[in-house]
Amino acid sequence: MAQVSAELQYSQEHEWVAREANNIVLVGISAVATEALGDIVYVDLPEVGSAVTAGEICGEVESTKSVSDLYSPVTGEVTEVNSAAAADPALINNDPYGAGWLFRVAASSDGPLLSADEYASRNGGEL
Repeated sequence: MAQVSAELQYSQEHEWVAREANNIVLVGISAVATEALGDIVYVDLPEVGSAVTAGEICGEVESTKSVSDLYSPVTGEVTEVNSAAAADPALINNDPYGAGWLFRVAASSDGPLLSADEYASRNGGEL
């Protein structure tokens, strides 16, 4: 069973949100999603400086099984992307809540987010 990190919030589309200082949020995809996708071979991330809107497509994740859209869980401006994960997408599978983070956003508002408990119970994850 896929691990769900208790201190994070989650979107219904399987992105996670970690809150940092000054309304900055770190975004990644959950271990539930990485297990379902299989080996991730390519990730297309939003550009630094671009605007993202909660619930809207902002990139894609390609695995050996499929191509999936990446949705922004928050609205705001992208301040940083994880170039290491873009260069080596296996990081996302190996450490989805750590080195496999995807991008940072200066968030102006959140989309609908789930607690770790809600996300785990809806998606078969384990805290």
